[in-house]
Parts: sequence; structure tokens; C-alpha cells
Amino acid sequence: MSSKLSGMLTISSNPSKSNSNSGIYGGSGLPPELPALDSERKKIITAFGKKAGVKFRKPGLINLSFMHRSVSNESGSKVNNERLEFLGDSVLGTVAATLLYQKFSDKPEGELAKIKSVVVSEGVLSGVARQFQIDSLLILGKGEENSGGRTKKAILADAMEALIGAIYLDSGFETAFTFVSGFLKEEINRVLEDRYHHDYKSILQELTQRNYHSYPEYKLVKRSGPEHERLFWIEVTVNGQSFGPCTGYTKKSAEQEAAHKALLALDCAKAQNENP
Repeated sequence: MSSKLSGMLTISSNPSKSNSNSGIYGGSGLPPELPALDSERKKIITAFGKKAGVKFRKPGLINLSFMHRSVSNESGSKVNNERLEFLGDSVLGTVAATLLYQKFSDKPEGELAKIKSVVVSEGVLSGVARQFQIDSLLILGKGEENSGGRTKKAILADAMEALIGAIYLDSGFETAFTFVSGFLKEEINRVLEDRYHHDYKSILQELTQRNYHSYPEYKLVKRSGPEHERLFWIEVTVNGQSFGPCTGYTKKSAEQEAAHKALLALDCAKAQNENP
């Protein structure tokens, strides 16, 4: 990132002393709600920082990013990672938008937005969180721990956003930008190779409207499995023809799979009609 761009994007808590490498809390200390860290947990957080390529100034702030709300719900406190998640979501969005704007000078806003929506999605972020082994760092309440919380995409993605927010507060925007772009550039390339992961539902809808002047109809056939590993079975009907059912751990992912199956079948049928 150029120094000019860095200067434009750096956010400082003290307008008179803009310094992209000093966190927002700088020398003012930690937020008052932060719990103290024991020596063992501090070692774990420090080791994580080395693996992530970030030197943490305030390990307690980073530790907070892994603290799920189930802990505060059970303890009656207000200490959890939700505020950091809120902040990290905005930082993540800014980095993603900047990278896409720089990389694709020829793409319109709508196409950039489509790519961005995928690379900052729950599915992508939870996968990145697993790569960083954040699942092993999570601090969960007993109920969430027992229900398989360490494997839940939503919890992992939220912790990833909270971590980004914590790094921003701890070390400034430039450090957060470097950290996020380190994994986001690869995800952008993956999305492009997979034609935006593809939003198969949107593609199927466009095709159905164009060819049949109607809309695809999705139907939940059944759901199975325990609550923390619920599997949804979805089929889609296009112009009277049904495809599926296909499965996914969310209705949206199952619908995407069903739409993908329908597109493959319709493309195959089209090819056969064109080349009898």
C-alpha cells in the first residue's frame, strides 16, 4: 500500500497526531471492561500473534476478540466481543473495497459489490478463522461449548471480525490493512476463479426470467441432524421441472446448491438440443 493511500485511510483518535502505527488506545490504556490475562493465556495470545504476523501491544484486547457473548450471558457481565465485531466489520469492508477498487479499474460498482459480498461472507471468514486456528482460541460459555460452538460458522466469522477490530484498535489501520489484505487477496482470487463462488441463485433467476418469464421456486423438503449441525434439504423448480433435493448447513447454502444443480442440468439440456 502506498504511503499516500495509507495516509488517506489511517484513522486516528487524535487528529493532531496522526500515526497509523499507534493504536487508537495508544498510551491511554485498555478499555476498562477488559478482564485480566493469566500468564499462560498471554503466552497463547503472543504465540498466535507471531503466527498471524502481528505484534500485539495489548494482548488483553486481542483476547477479548475471542470472547463469545455466551460467556457474558452466563456470568451476567457485559464483557464479550460484539463491540469489536461491529468495529471489525467496518474495517474489513473498507479493506475489501479498497483492494477491489485498486485491482479492478474496469469493473462497475455492481460487480465489485458482488465480489465483496462473497469475500467478506460468513463462509469465507469462518474458513479463514479455521486457518488461523481461532476455533481453539475461542472463549465460550458452557452451553455453547457443549453444543459445538467451536465449529459454528457464525461464531468463527464473528470472532474473525472482532479480531480485525482489535488489531485496528491495538496497532492502527495500516497494521489492520496489512493483516486483512494478507488473506483477503487470496480469497478474492478464489472467488474470481469460481465466478464469485457463484451466486447461482441470481444466475438461475436471470435465466428463468429470460427464458420462461417466471421465477425459480425453492422448497424445503426436510431438515435433519442436531441443532448445532442442522442439515437442510432444498429442491428448486424451474418451468415445472424440479432439481434436487440438495443439502446445506443453512437454507441459503442448500438453495445455492440446488440452483447450481439446476443450472448444470439446464446447460446440459441446452447443449443436447443444440447438438442432437
